[in-house]
Amino acid sequence: MKRVILDENLPQPLRLLLGDHEVVTVHYQGWSGIQNRDLLKLIDGAFDVFITGDKNLRYQQNLSGRKVAIIELPFSRLDSLQPLLAKIRAMIDAAEDGDYCQIE
Repeated sequence: MKRVILDENLPQPLRLLLGDHEVVTVHYQGWSGIQNRDLLKLIDGAFDVFITGDKNLRYQQNLSGRKVAIIELPFSRLDSLQPLLAKIRAMIDAAEDGDYCQIE
């Protein structure tokens, strides 16, 4: 079981659909509105996987040397993400320290 955190740009109900992992949201942690640089510092080492819909994250932040795996989703609407749930779960299961994965 991995510790997973969902970015605030994703629907909170998604956390209930990600299988047996321990999933929380940025909002639940009380970290809403925190800039990506500072958010990544809080998440790194505390969580195994960070799931985001931010397509610019990898271009705007230095992601080298981090422990948390990042999964970038193509959509932020729950109804659009539901057909991708099996793929998202598989990526979480396979994620290793420092990975950056995109779901197309």
